[in-house]
Amino acid sequence: MRLSLRYRLLVPLALLLLGDAAATAWAARSAARSAEQRLAEQQWGVARTLTEPPFFPLKEPVLRKMQKFSGAEFLFTHPTEPAQSTFSEPVTAPADVPTAEQPDADEGHTLGPPVAVAGRAYRCLRLPLKAPHPNAGGNLYIFYPESLRRTAVADAVRPLLVLGGASGLLAVVVALAFGARLVRRVRDLSARTRRIAAGDFRPVPPTGANDAVRDLSNAVNDMARRLTAFQDELQRTERLQVLGQFSGGLAHQLRNAAAGAKLAIELFLTENPGADPEPLRVALRQLARIESNLRQFLALGKPPAGEHKPCDLGDLVTQAVNLLKPQCQHTETTVIWTPPAERCVISADATALSHLFSNVIGNAVEAAGPGG
Repeated sequence: MRLSLRYRLLVPLALLLLGDAAATAWAARSAARSAEQRLAEQQWGVARTLTEPPFFPLKEPVLRKMQKFSGAEFLFTHPTEPAQSTFSEPVTAPADVPTAEQPDADEGHTLGPPVAVAGRAYRCLRLPLKAPHPNAGGNLYIFYPESLRRTAVADAVRPLLVLGGASGLLAVVVALAFGARLVRRVRDLSARTRRIAAGDFRPVPPTGANDAVRDLSNAVNDMARRLTAFQDELQRTERLQVLGQFSGGLAHQLRNAAAGAKLAIELFLTENPGADPEPLRVALRQLARIESNLRQFLALGKPPAGEHKPCDLGDLVTQAVNLLKPQCQHTETTVIWTPPAERCVISADATALSHLFSNVIGNAVEAAGPGG
């Protein structure tokens, strides 16, 4: 079963609240027990005052004074004497109340069993009077009102319940507010990633506290910036690809045209042996150079296929000078070249060296200028 982030945050809170409720209930129960124990000790103190030396006569005035001190009602019965009571109306002693014994030091005091007298609920202690008490043979009943006991217990328990409930409620409010804020930030990040997937790479300023979610937002922005750079690079690559295809086709067409022009000149020389062949041979070399350059252009991106073979450097320079003679004659630039007396043969790529010499000498001719 899939749980949302909000519920995952609330589950630990719920467990914490259950623990808080259990601790509060235990503390409230302990406080109620302690409050009832204090009341019982108070009533037993009154009982000892009335039943132990120095003895007080158990008459109505004495019992009423003890009533004001303890809040309890008193009834004294004796087989040969009239009953003495603090009740406002005549009452009879309950018959099923057991004799209350003074508890040991390790035992807790008690208010006695619940009884109903004159329509009201009490906790009752029955204390038999023994010699040397002057009222020996009689029974003293102490009735503590159930309403006072409940009030004392409620007063002891209420602060704990209020504190526990308030702390639990505050924890719930804080957790809900924090959880709602965290869930909102996570949802914003989720929406941001969906926009990035749709092609919107604009960065969004991070919000909220400096925490892990903010770090995640910064990471998403960094990813968006990288994707923007990748997209730009891809577009440039695609444009270069298109340009390469177009230029490749154009170079192929130019190469075919140059080859056709070479064939036409060669055919002219064959059919007209009396014509001056030198200018046409220069044109042929220029066309051959154009064809070679176009071949190199078409071979871009492929491994070099240059072949090393013996070649004469003097012949290569002579060919370069002859290729440039028409340009020099047009600009009246003088090129002086004296071939070496001995051949200088090396093993190299003749085509590459030919291009090298043509470029170097061509740059010198352009630098010399007209009449240079």
